Amino acid sequence: MIKHTEEFKQEAVRIALTSGLPRDRVASDLGIGKSTLGKWVSQYRPSDLVSAPQADLARENERLRLENRVLREEREVLKNRRRLSPPVRGRNGPCYGAAGRVAADGLLEA
Repeated sequence: MIKHTEEFKQEAVRIALTSGLPRDRVASDLGIGKSTLGKWVSQYRPSDLVSAPQADLARENERLRLENRVLREEREVLKNRRRLSPPVRGRNGPCYGAAGRVAADGLLEA
């Protein structure tokens, strides 16, 4: 009987969980039994296989997702505010037409 290293077992579990292949195919490709692979999968939980850099990436990814959600919500609020507020009329707006001009003191001249 061959004694497999812990590293080999963990790699076999990672392949079985992430490859999308059936476990019997993964087991036969690695030269181990299907029941052995099943035992290793139950022994090594996926959280045990996550290394420190992957955990950092997962935390960063979650932080960015949260930030993205907040920014989308803020954008929607601003869109709705713009839609609900009356248009701003400047010097070239419709209230400054040929009918009258604004005098320096703010009164309308005819």
